Amino acid sequence: MKILIIGGGNMGQTYAKSFLRSHLVNSEEMMILEKSEIKAAELSEANIGTVYGMPQECLPKADLIILAVKPQDVEVLFKSLKQMVEPQQVFLSIMAGIKVQSICDALGVTKVIRAMPNLPAQIGMGMTVFTTSEEVTRIELVTVQNLLNTTGKAIYVEDEGLLDAATAISGSGPAYVFYCMQAFIDAAQNMGFSAPEAELLTWQTFMGAVDLFHKNDLTCTEWMQMVASRGGTTEAALNYFNEKGVKERLEGGAQAALNRARELGS
Repeated sequence: MKILIIGGGNMGQTYAKSFLRSHLVNSEEMMILEKSEIKAAELSEANIGTVYGMPQECLPKADLIILAVKPQDVEVLFKSLKQMVEPQQVFLSIMAGIKVQSICDALGVTKVIRAMPNLPAQIGMGMTVFTTSEEVTRIELVTVQNLLNTTGKAIYVEDEGLLDAATAISGSGPAYVFYCMQAFIDAAQNMGFSAPEAELLTWQTFMGAVDLFHKNDLTCTEWMQMVASRGGTTEAALNYFNEKGVKERLEGGAQAALNRARELGS
């Protein structure tokens, strides 16, 4: 399978490196289309595939085309590609807010997969939610899912509307985690720890808690009950969070992200 990644930015490079590292494809099967001459030169030195500057040089050769460009660039891009696409080619888009049908209509194609990855894909710990047009075959779907799994975990959904929800939870989610971590880093420093100590204290606590959750069958609520003894320090903190409506505010933030994702999509 020959793969063309359009856009040599962070996610484009992440996919190229992950696919090659997994040995699902080799460097001869990997192509990258990058319009910036400076970035193209950097990509060539990285040895993660053949780098091209013009679509006519590479698009006809590709079986799978990955659209890894900014949504605001899509109109010009689609116009430059439309006359060169073939019916059997599969398009995988990671452009936020651009719907499957919009891509089908703009390019005159029928096989489109839309995915929402997140930042930890860069280290193989990503979460991707994806959906497809009806014309994508089961073999093509499994092939793409295997490729996406090289960057972490992937979930297929039939309802494209859930990609907006995925944007609000997993797409934006790393920022929520960093937000909470920073709050505890600041609190630790205010309590007397140095900055490096506060960061280590917070980082290891988050890592340990996530690992416990991952390696056992208990729910978050059950874990909280295990940590919090009656009249203890943990109960004091959890009571304070409940009194201040922290859970509701976090849920409200995720809802705000969902609302914005829907606005961008329309």
